Amino acid sequence: MIKSVRATALVSFFLATAAVAENDPVVVELFTSQGCSSCPPADRIMHDLAKRDDVIGLALHVDYWDYIGWKDEYADPDHTLRQRAYAREGGRSMIYTPQMVVNGQQDVVGAQSRELDRLINAHLKAAPQASVSATRSGDEVAVDVTPVELPAGETYNVRVIQYSPMRHASIRRGELAGHELDYANVVEDWHMAGQWDGSAPQAFSVTLTSDLPAVVLVQRAGHGPIVAATRVK
Repeated sequence: MIKSVRATALVSFFLATAAVAENDPVVVELFTSQGCSSCPPADRIMHDLAKRDDVIGLALHVDYWDYIGWKDEYADPDHTLRQRAYAREGGRSMIYTPQMVVNGQQDVVGAQSRELDRLINAHLKAAPQASVSATRSGDEVAVDVTPVELPAGETYNVRVIQYSPMRHASIRRGELAGHELDYANVVEDWHMAGQWDGSAPQAFSVTLTSDLPAVVLVQRAGHGPIVAATRVK
């Protein structure tokens, strides 16, 4: 009987832990390019991140390597602008690929999986600052944000991001000529739900442009920390 109670308690603990992780995932943004010869190892890590419930992994293809012979078909100039904004926020003068940004705060060079795991684990253990939930009905997404422990006087952008779970590329020129590569969680579209002052719960709504899956990021304006994120259900 005692063993049964202990086993039940242990199962309950793991289920609760999994639920918390899924409801407060860590966001990892990978800035990558089909024209970058050192990017495939980091792209493979994104495949692993895409399988995790406690992480939202997003691959943002940039366009500044297009000039060397191959135009990245998934690149978006806005992704380059986002990466530059992160660099300015962090006091850095350079951008590069592959780069991973964790919860909008720390960056990891290349495919340094140990450092990435360390940062992810640190964020998973951190106390939540806000919570967000999102539900989808057809093309409409309803988003609800709630403050938990947010500093006063800040503004937060609430964005809904749509992505392709898997995209394939047959690269014919450039540094990766001849490679057949699969990319996980490729960002396709961004939707601004609105801005939030973080002082009280607030509801937002967004109309999506496709049936691709979506996530919500709540981020301090000016490309600051991501304080909450969730998958759209």
